[in-house]
Amino acid sequence: MGCRPHHAEGDGRGVNDETGRPKGDATRVVAAGRRKEWTQGIVSTPVWRASTILYDSVADLRAAGASNTHHRLFYGRKGTPTQWSLADALTELEPGAEGTFLYPSGVAAIAAALLSVLSPGDELLLPDSAYDPTRSLGTGLLKRMGIATRFYDPMIGAGMADLIGDKTRAILLESPGSLTFEVQDVPAIVAAAKARGVTTLLDNTWATPLFFPAISHGIDLSILACTKYIVGHSDVMLGSVTAAPGHFARLRDTSFQLGQVTSPDDSWLASRGLRTMAVRLKQHQASALEIAHWLKGRPEVAAVLHPALPDCPGHETFLRDFKGSSGLFSFVLNGGTEAARAALIDGLEHFGIGYSWGGFESLALPVDPRSDRSATQWNADGPLIRLSIGLEDPADLIADLDRGFAAMHDLNA
Repeated sequence: MGCRPHHAEGDGRGVNDETGRPKGDATRVVAAGRRKEWTQGIVSTPVWRASTILYDSVADLRAAGASNTHHRLFYGRKGTPTQWSLADALTELEPGAEGTFLYPSGVAAIAAALLSVLSPGDELLLPDSAYDPTRSLGTGLLKRMGIATRFYDPMIGAGMADLIGDKTRAILLESPGSLTFEVQDVPAIVAAAKARGVTTLLDNTWATPLFFPAISHGIDLSILACTKYIVGHSDVMLGSVTAAPGHFARLRDTSFQLGQVTSPDDSWLASRGLRTMAVRLKQHQASALEIAHWLKGRPEVAAVLHPALPDCPGHETFLRDFKGSSGLFSFVLNGGTEAARAALIDGLEHFGIGYSWGGFESLALPVDPRSDRSATQWNADGPLIRLSIGLEDPADLIADLDRGFAAMHDLNA
C-alpha cells in the first residue's frame, strides 16, 4: 500500500513547474499520482481487484518472494496500482515526504503509525484535546502493551522541552483539536522533539497537506482520516500516513505485519474525490468563515472556536503557519441547558446529526469535551456545538441556524 514516488526529470508532477513557479493546489491534486505505469494511459487509474497473483513458473514465484515486493504485483494484500496511485498522490502533496501507506480508516492509520515507533517501556505524549479514539488508544491498547501515555496541554509550545522524559519516544499532535480547535505551535514542538531524538506524529485531517504541509514543517509522520476531505462524499472509510525520509520503511513493515490493506474500490473513490479537493476546500473555507462571523454576532453565542478567528486558542499560530482553514469549527452557547442545545440541533433542516465531517453535506453535533480532559480543564459559558459546513449555499445554512435558535427560544419560552 505504500508509495515512494520516482518521477522522471521533467515529468511535470513535482511541486514546481518547469520555470520553478509553485504549482497551484488545484493543479497538484489533479495531476498527483497519475503516473502512466498506474493509469496505463487512462485518465483515472483503473480499479485493480486482486487477491491471487499468478506466476509463469515456480522459479518466478520464488524470485518474486525473495525480492522487494514494494510496488510489484505479488499478492493482493501488498496492493495493486489502484492503491499505489492514491498513495503516490498523497506523497506528492507533502513536499519532502518519502512515502505513504493506506489504511481502512483514520483510526487504523493512527494506530499503525504509533505502533511503528513505540515499544513496551516507551512513553507517548498526547495532547489533552486529542480525538477520543486516539485518546482511547493511549489509555487502552498501548497501555496493555506496556507503553505509557502522558497527556499534555495542547498550547504548551516550546514548553514541550521540559515535558520530554527519558522514556519519551513519540509526541502526537492534533492541530487544531477536532472538538475545541486549539492550534498547536508545531515548529516549536518539533524543535523540542528533534533535540531529544523523539518522533513527531500529526493528525493533519482538518487542514490537509494543502493548508498545512506537515512534512515541510518538520513532522515525521503525517496522518489523515481520508474519510473526510480526501474522499469528500461521506461514502468511504479510509486513512493514510505519509512519512518523512527515514521513517517510511518501518511504517510500511509494521503495516504489512499488521495485515493492513485497503479495498481497491475504496482507494479508487478516494482518488476520484482527491481531484476536486482543492475547489471543495475553497468553498468549505468560504462558507464556514461566513457562518462563523454570523454566529459571532448572535447574542445566544458566547464564543466561536474557529482557528481563523481571534477567539480561538492559537489564532496567532494559525495566521503564521496555515495557508487556509477548512469547514469544521465549534461554537459555545451563551448559557443554556442540554435540552436547549438539543432543541437547536433538532430544529435544523439542512444540518444532519451524525459523526464524521468533511463531506458535501453539513452536520451539527453536540460535543462535551470536559470529561475527556486530564492535563487541562475545559471551561465554557455553555454547551458546545460542532459544525461541519458542507457545500450548501451558506445563506441557506445561516437561515437554518436561525431557525434552530428560534426552536431553542421556543423551548425556553
